[in-house]
Amino acid sequence: MERITLVALSAALVLAAGAAQAQTVITTPVQTQTVVTTQAPLVLSPTQRQVIYRNVVRERVVQQAPATVGVAPTVEYRVGARVPAGVTLYDVPQPVIAEVPAVSRYRYMVVNNRAWLVDPATSEIVYEVAD
Repeated sequence: MERITLVALSAALVLAAGAAQAQTVITTPVQTQTVVTTQAPLVLSPTQRQVIYRNVVRERVVQQAPATVGVAPTVEYRVGARVPAGVTLYDVPQPVIAEVPAVSRYRYMVVNNRAWLVDPATSEIVYEVAD
């Protein structure tokens, strides 16, 4: 009798262990992909930079500053950084595109007398044009 009880108890433990395994959830971490653009960096000659600066910074039409409520956040602009969503980007003027066709796919913004060329698809600054 004691042997039957021991066998029944052993069988119950084996079945309970199988039921516990059936409830075990195995998770695998989700792998993220890094998107890398394979475009070559924008390279401009000194003459091309001068054309852009002259047309965009020196002779630009007065652009309205965006209305801000309170204190505007401080943003550090540099090549490779993304511009904030609220920043207004302008089309590169046709005279510049005629002389420097490589910049036709970009837009620009002017901050502190510097023109920043921005890729509109990624909002990434690709070039800084300073005096």
